[in-house]
Amino acid sequence: MAAEIICSRWTALVLREMLCGTTRFNDLRRGVPLMSPTLLSKRLKELIEAGVIAATRTGRHGVVEYKLTEAGEDLRGVIMSLGVWGQRWVESSLSLKNLDPSLLMWDMRRNLSAASFPDRKCTVKFTYPELSVARKSWWIVIDSGTVDLCSVDPGYDVDLYVHGPLRNMTAVWMGVSTLKAEVEAGNIALTGDKALARSMHRWLGLSPFAPEKSRLAS
Repeated sequence: MAAEIICSRWTALVLREMLCGTTRFNDLRRGVPLMSPTLLSKRLKELIEAGVIAATRTGRHGVVEYKLTEAGEDLRGVIMSLGVWGQRWVESSLSLKNLDPSLLMWDMRRNLSAASFPDRKCTVKFTYPELSVARKSWWIVIDSGTVDLCSVDPGYDVDLYVHGPLRNMTAVWMGVSTLKAEVEAGNIALTGDKALARSMHRWLGLSPFAPEKSRLAS
């Protein structure tokens, strides 16, 4: 019965998004971009019926928030252990074939350490030169502890430019490589505010599974 609830396609990823703090439909879509809106609606309804999540209306017209119930929160160990297992036993080269800049940037924004930035508005621009014009440029704006992600130029002065292939940035995020190694190899270039560049390894939002090391035979 438990498997019927949590093992249907995409359900574990929807729960992972909610365990990471996502509560609204459009944000859930950004966290699971390959999932259709129709199927997401269906899965949310199923999880509500199973008592795993609850839906509440906000003060805004038509805006609903989805939150984990006690039963849903109790799944944290189960869901997060899947990520730990994947980091240990799934070939990293397979993961690096499934690249998605929107998903990478969404997770980086969520895990970024805003407290590591100066007490002023800061803008970091990421550029993935091999991608199409519509997908190659991303901006993260940090202001008063709030972190926003933009796929369209927000119009602020850029403090730090991060330039390099999506594959290399994803490898850093996954913990397969390090920012230091990629910069020294010339794969990722950091230009602009030198203090932000030096501290990037501290404020960069990595995967929560990045500390886990692969256990596959080399």
